[in-house]
Amino acid sequence: MNKTLTRAEEQIMQAIWRLGQGGYLKDIVDAMPEPKPHHNTVATLLKIMVEKEVVGIKTPNRYNFYHPLLSKDEYTSGSIAGIAKGYFEGSYKEVVSFLVDKKKLSVEDLELLLKQIKKKK
Repeated sequence: MNKTLTRAEEQIMQAIWRLGQGGYLKDIVDAMPEPKPHHNTVATLLKIMVEKEVVGIKTPNRYNFYHPLLSKDEYTSGSIAGIAKGYFEGSYKEVVSFLVDKKKLSVEDLELLLKQIKKKK
């Protein structure tokens, strides 16, 4: 998965994921945080996202219905992998070490992660 989204496209994608199965333009704008972007801006970005094949489009009536073609898990996984590759030479251990150093991840968090890892073995 190498679907890169701009920050604005990510915000739209987050709104579509919050809607679950997707929605019409008005639904997507309503699901976005304040300050809400103009409908025309969102419509233009949705057109680009359809071209990128991360959003699908159906026209059940005279209005376009937009739905995700990319799951949140797929995108998150690809984004984290991109960060690890681009900033930490592909090492997830270095990512975790960085988070600990910056006090973004506590010892308790690490212990919980370790328990989850052991549970999945």
